[in-house]
Amino acid sequence: MVALLHLLSLIPDFVLVRIGALCGYVGYLLDRRHIRIGLKNLEIAFPDKSLAERRRILRTSYVNLGRSGAEYVRLGGFFYRRLGKRVRYHNLEYWNDVAARYPGKGILVLGAHFGNFELNLCAHALHGYQVSIVHHTQRFLAGDALMTFVRERAGVEVIRKHSAARAVLRALKAGDLVVIPFDQNAKRSEAVFVPFFGEMAATVGGVARLALISEAPVVPVFIIRDPNNRTHCIRILEEISVQRTGNTDADVAENTRHFLKSIEDLVRLYPEQFLWTHRRFRTRPRGAPLIYDWEPRRATALSGAASRARQPS
Repeated sequence: MVALLHLLSLIPDFVLVRIGALCGYVGYLLDRRHIRIGLKNLEIAFPDKSLAERRRILRTSYVNLGRSGAEYVRLGGFFYRRLGKRVRYHNLEYWNDVAARYPGKGILVLGAHFGNFELNLCAHALHGYQVSIVHHTQRFLAGDALMTFVRERAGVEVIRKHSAARAVLRALKAGDLVVIPFDQNAKRSEAVFVPFFGEMAATVGGVARLALISEAPVVPVFIIRDPNNRTHCIRILEEISVQRTGNTDADVAENTRHFLKSIEDLVRLYPEQFLWTHRRFRTRPRGAPLIYDWEPRRATALSGAASRARQPS
């Protein structure tokens, strides 16, 4: 797969990006399952918008994903350092201000699947910052290996989620930027339920716990694609104040709510650049109705059929 990326990266940029955009549009036309998920998420997020407007946002999101895929080919192939020149920073000097106020603490960076999220991560490393990311190993192992190769080649340290807590604390102690994607559905065992676009969303509480233990600052950072669709702006937002009352559970819940709100605020400004096809509300509070109710019924039916097939005749 690495060899294929290198081969594809020989395609000129203006052609590669157009191919990516076309692939994204074709995905929007054919990917019925994820289109349904995306439209449901958009209905929750923007109930006042018409169906046509939600479809437009989702279609543009697919095209953005296609362009990001084309840029990922460049990131994984030849001349990958050129992508660093297409990224400018808003508030870059803020890193130095935060580091001066929290010596030896590192920085917890809130990330999201927004814009070209892989470039957001790698651009920091390409600009000379020591960056680590907490990564959940993917089921498709070849794809996971490729993702790890691309990140590590750019200079990013990959921290596996199953051993993340100690590794994150070590990285923070060394003064690193530790990026944690914060917009995905969490398993019930890890979840704190906080509002996201008015709907209770299962969100990992570990980031808030790490912030309390490490006393590291928490800073949201997002990459926004420019209107020309070729360059990007990385926006470093203001540090989020962390509540510390001594009641750990209450502090984790309140801080997690504030962290997720920073993502919601940005998505409201640039909804076309967010990944809407993730089942963000899959894990539900006990007793709450299912959001993607068409999928569990199908899974239950398949499970029942399999169970009946195993029964002796």
